[in-house]
Amino acid sequence: MENVARPWAALWALVIGFFMILVDTTIVSVANPSIMAGLGAGINEVIWVTSAYLLAYAVPLLITGRLGDRFGPKNLYLTGLVVFTLASAWCGLAGSIEALILARVVQGLGAALMTPQTMAVITRVFPPDRRGAAMGIWGAVAGIATLVGPVLGGVLVDSLGWEWIFFINVPVGVVAFIMAFKFVPSLSTHPHRFDILGVVLSAVGMFLLVFGIQEGESHNWGTIVGPITVPGMIVSGVVVLVLFVLWQAFNKRGEPLLPLALFRDRNFSLANGAITAIGFAVTSMSLPLVFFFQIVRGLTPTQSALMLVPMAVIAAALAPLAGKLVDKINPRYIAVTGLLLLAISLFWYSALLSPDIDIYWLLLPSALLGIANAGMWSPVSSTATRNLPPHQAGAGSGVYNTTRQIGSVLGSASIAALIQARLAAELGAGASTSDFAQGGGLPAALHEGFSAAMAQSLLLPAAVAVVGAVIVAFFAKPKPPQWGPRAEAAAASASASAGAAAGAPDAAAAGSPAASPSSPGAGSPSASPVVEG
Repeated sequence: MENVARPWAALWALVIGFFMILVDTTIVSVANPSIMAGLGAGINEVIWVTSAYLLAYAVPLLITGRLGDRFGPKNLYLTGLVVFTLASAWCGLAGSIEALILARVVQGLGAALMTPQTMAVITRVFPPDRRGAAMGIWGAVAGIATLVGPVLGGVLVDSLGWEWIFFINVPVGVVAFIMAFKFVPSLSTHPHRFDILGVVLSAVGMFLLVFGIQEGESHNWGTIVGPITVPGMIVSGVVVLVLFVLWQAFNKRGEPLLPLALFRDRNFSLANGAITAIGFAVTSMSLPLVFFFQIVRGLTPTQSALMLVPMAVIAAALAPLAGKLVDKINPRYIAVTGLLLLAISLFWYSALLSPDIDIYWLLLPSALLGIANAGMWSPVSSTATRNLPPHQAGAGSGVYNTTRQIGSVLGSASIAALIQARLAAELGAGASTSDFAQGGGLPAALHEGFSAAMAQSLLLPAAVAVVGAVIVAFFAKPKPPQWGPRAEAAAASASASAGAAAGAPDAAAAGSPAASPSSPGAGSPSASPVVEG
């Protein structure tokens, strides 16, 4: 920990940027139909607005934390904030869907620069006995952003147009920059060896996999161009990702992006599998619901966002209770319950979606989703790094955040492919997107088929939630906490020895500064429901 005179001022300065990132990811979900109408885009194109952002956000996370260690977390945070704010203005000014997707890529890169620095600063400026309170505020901000994003997005789209969900970031970004420049301290830096080949392999592999999955239905799972086929692209993506993992195992000269030794801990490995399933499910579930609310039932963006308010309110209210229970009983039981409730609520939604359903019935599964979310984030996140020694917790949190984002990317791409496939099956290939993409509305005769397609699409995140429940059922009982003065002293000694061997001075060589068990990447609901829009 570094001696900082005003750590709370630094925290509140960082909270503004963190809040902006989370609101921006949730705010887009209710605007998708309006973006389709305004830019004449189809379903697959508009989903790329989310997928491109998530992909650009997820891939660099393994290295941006180390960039902060090398050049200073404050410098990287301010750089990312400038990139994010300027890209937000670009998004609002985009005159085509292609320009919007490109701007969202740049926006995602800005968010990737910012996120690890916020974790690092909080970990380094707050002493262990005050860090929990700081992380509590951090988690509360995430919960509030979950509620504010869709509602604010609905109001802005209804009153000013979809462009303003991005323009709103410009004044917020300016205020955030001024506060961060003034209150966030300049912290010490550490040299690193950067695994450039690892970055390239992970980026190429993820792009090939996500592009192949999301574009597969558009190309009838056949040829994309020339000799390039959808199956070939997906297989190539998997092969490149396998090569990435092998490179991480055999790369002895530089610092691996993915410390494979972390996965020797059973609970860490299972928690990463579970958070991948959770990220997949909560990202993919919102799109069929928003399309149903707005296109079939004719709700405004604001009204459709209000349909999800029970989920956000109940989750925010019950999350502190769930967090306390995690410390008293085996987290496995809470996590299994939460994930099963998530699956049940999505199956319930799927059974209810029809053109003539009383809209108020749909508030019931929304409320159940709130209970589910309160029960799954905290136990899975806290279990991820609880058994890791302090000097590995920072690296563990970084990997955990990355796997969550990867799950979100795969969820966004997969739901795009499934929605297109089900629309083509229910409405006919010619009616899959053209009947409503131009803003003319969906003919009443197609409401039944469209509703059926959305209901069927919800079965995918429901099934993935069941898989997540099976994974967490194998959690081992957590070990007693390893945190305290002796553990930190031992960690310092261990990391110093490791740093000397690797040519790096401290635990930052593992990926990022050591975090507390309640760091945002490990224990708070920073990856909160619908956070990926």
